[in-house]
Amino acid sequence: MTELPAWTFRAAEIVTWFVIACGLVQVFLYVIQLAFAAVALHRRPAFSSTSALWDRFADIAPSIAIVAPAYNEELTIIESVDALLALHYPDFEVIVVNDGSKDSTLQVVIDHYGMVPVTRYHDRAIAHQPIRGLYAAPERPRLFLVDKENGGKADAMNAGINVARTPLVCVIDADTLLEPDALMRAVRPFIDDPLRTVAVGGTIRIANGCRVEGGRVLEARLPRNFLALVQVVEYLRAFLMARLGLSEMQTLMIISGAFGLFRRNSVIDVGGFSADTVGEDMELVVKLHRRMRDQKRPYRIVYVPEPVSWTEAPETLDILGNQRARWQRGSLETYRTHKDMFLNPRYGRIGFLGFGQVWIVDVIGPIVEVAGYILVPPLWLLGLVSFDYLLAFVAVIFTFGIFISVATLILEEVQLRRLPRARDLVTLTLVAVLENFGYRQLNNFWRVRGWWQFVRKKQGWGPMVRKGFQRS
Repeated sequence: MTELPAWTFRAAEIVTWFVIACGLVQVFLYVIQLAFAAVALHRRPAFSSTSALWDRFADIAPSIAIVAPAYNEELTIIESVDALLALHYPDFEVIVVNDGSKDSTLQVVIDHYGMVPVTRYHDRAIAHQPIRGLYAAPERPRLFLVDKENGGKADAMNAGINVARTPLVCVIDADTLLEPDALMRAVRPFIDDPLRTVAVGGTIRIANGCRVEGGRVLEARLPRNFLALVQVVEYLRAFLMARLGLSEMQTLMIISGAFGLFRRNSVIDVGGFSADTVGEDMELVVKLHRRMRDQKRPYRIVYVPEPVSWTEAPETLDILGNQRARWQRGSLETYRTHKDMFLNPRYGRIGFLGFGQVWIVDVIGPIVEVAGYILVPPLWLLGLVSFDYLLAFVAVIFTFGIFISVATLILEEVQLRRLPRARDLVTLTLVAVLENFGYRQLNNFWRVRGWWQFVRKKQGWGPMVRKGFQRS
């Protein structure tokens, strides 16, 4: 075999160490987030019962409009709306926005609740597709129906926000299941700090495997499907560690579109949700940061762990892969739109810590990790890098990945105790280990596919087939 020139060894070492260094920076960021999340959980207000919260806050809780976009939801829309109308909150209305459904979603809602056409003044502060009709239910004064031409989820939420009359709006997915006291718990930051709080995010949990009846999760169980189980660990890590930690640092960059509470005037002030991105939830939060920083106004965008909503996770590789590629594309679209904030002193910790974390984890993270998987083993086989380098790469990727996941599970068990059975904790611990061998690599390949879609300027959400919640 012909001896390779010396520069190839040096180049291989540089590539390998760059991959390892990026992995170490990511791990360092995760450890920092974990530490801040632990501090936040330790300092959080006492976990009051629902009745105690009602007694304390019912008289001062601001009104909330729940905006529920619906597109082709004829099979589940009634159950979803019934669950929303049964929420425990003193003053709220439910605004269902039929986003030009092609099925009978509109007629199902009209017929079931006996709704009639009404006129109601509404703002036109945010642009959206034309509204075709407004409906109210004489027997259900909290319920309102908006029928509009199809424009996508962001467009539907903008229409609902325009129609709302309350100081706060709660945006959810039509198939999201809110716990009865979710609004009461999510509204606390607005009550405690009404002048500065502009947005609050809650926790999303996986409902696959849970026993559901009437739009309520009656019994929390772990899913039997491995892909759904892995997503339980991912969601715990994403919400309990990442978002809580970033919230404590005041650098929270995303509130999930599946459950978020916003000050309506602030959302209107930044033009509402952007319809030209699949990452509209992240993009809205970044716009709020930008506007508040540009105007030099004190503000808070926070995450609180207790208010919980449940969602159905994909259980097939195709659907999950499409979802992860779309999430990656959304992050990149938001980064591209607001890239001038990155490392810009004008935006303080958002420019350095918030966007720095986005750049490391979302922008270059998947590319560097996949490059490591592809390049380092053949470089080792060719004798261009030593076994020590290969071992260091594997140690960074796997050891710290397992540590972060298990530490998050411990945090969950010590502080929140949402896992009722010890065997559930054991199961998730095993999954936290196993996900590093195959699933993690697959997930990064999906994210690289999202990068490719972003480069090709792909538009749209793609299919998202749901199996449906397990009824009792």
